[in-house]
Amino acid sequence: MDFSFTPKVEELRARLLAFFDEFIYPSEAAYHEEIQRNRAAGNPWLPLQLLEPLKQRAREQGLWNLFLPRSERAPQGLSNLEYAPLSEIMGRVYWAAEVFNCSAPDTGNMETLERYGSEAQKTQWLEPLLAGDIRSAFLMTEPSVASSDATNIECSIRRDGDSYVINGRKWFSSGAGDPRCTLYIVMGKTDPAAATHQQQSMILVPAQTSGVRTLRALTVFGYDDAPHGHMEIDLHDVRVPADHLLLGEGRGFEIAQGRLGPGRIHHCMRTIGAAERALELLCRRVQSRVAFGKRLAEQSVWHERIAQSRCMIEQARLLTLKAAYMMDTVGNKVARREIAMIKAVAPTMACQIIDWAIQAHGGAGVSDDFPLAGSYAGIRSLRLADGPDEVHNGTIARLELAHYAGQAHG
Repeated sequence: MDFSFTPKVEELRARLLAFFDEFIYPSEAAYHEEIQRNRAAGNPWLPLQLLEPLKQRAREQGLWNLFLPRSERAPQGLSNLEYAPLSEIMGRVYWAAEVFNCSAPDTGNMETLERYGSEAQKTQWLEPLLAGDIRSAFLMTEPSVASSDATNIECSIRRDGDSYVINGRKWFSSGAGDPRCTLYIVMGKTDPAAATHQQQSMILVPAQTSGVRTLRALTVFGYDDAPHGHMEIDLHDVRVPADHLLLGEGRGFEIAQGRLGPGRIHHCMRTIGAAERALELLCRRVQSRVAFGKRLAEQSVWHERIAQSRCMIEQARLLTLKAAYMMDTVGNKVARREIAMIKAVAPTMACQIIDWAIQAHGGAGVSDDFPLAGSYAGIRSLRLADGPDEVHNGTIARLELAHYAGQAHG
């Protein structure tokens, strides 16, 4: 496996790093100030005006829609392996991916539409998402069941003539707080009597459809993540045309596996970038602070933590690149062990490094003066999002045990 960057990726990487130095890092304070102004004015759920000129610059510099491979509608899209180092850079600032139209859950939803949508569905929904004109949300998790086992999902999708009628309650529907969120991709059951993994389907629901009601914005460690938001949504007798179903009845699990593979690895790529940023902040902090007569950087406990952090980042990066390489060469299904491994490894690694960085900053580390507290909250939630650690570890263990099943014991 060759993980060296092609000249094309090297050039894009240099361009992206320069973009961060010139536009993203200098805008971090202004980003939070605009959110606070909106909040003080009584509406934190407003699209941030700061981002629009940045998005235009990203388009002009060819840094737009890089995540989507093999799409006629986004010919600039890269392979997973090519995209990995670029997504990592985007992860250094948690809101930056939106500037390049590469943020969750839109990327996963666009990949879903590209792979499984009809031409009419792509024209209606994929094209405006690729243009950045609308946003979207993915409605899978439910408050009343353990959604780590997706077979528990209770939301019903019932055929009624030329329509489907949807009833259920979803929560942690990330992105649904954004007023530009126009489309929900909803997972529910079309046939509870079918085989376990053929009961579920996915359907496209316009956000303004009658019967869709946002109940509340959920917080993550106290953050509401406005204007993005993680909403609890009630779907009551929501009626959509039958042609809004994706792929066909009973194909929901198949779509979910196709959607979650790329989505998971994108999260991991960005997580490595967040860990790199945390380590950078840690190193700068310990060199500037004196405690008990010497700089923190001269105290051996910080040598240990810095060394471990570098080792952990490099290990996670190599595993991510291997998973990306396999997804490109043998497909998501064959690469499911590597995808599960990196999804379990990367957020745990980043949480530890961010925690050490917070410790190095003392009280400032848990404040909003630095991005560490917010970064920790977001990345700790990734140990639940797209499947909890325990589910990924179970997948890894089953595949490992299957490898040795039936072999003679020594």
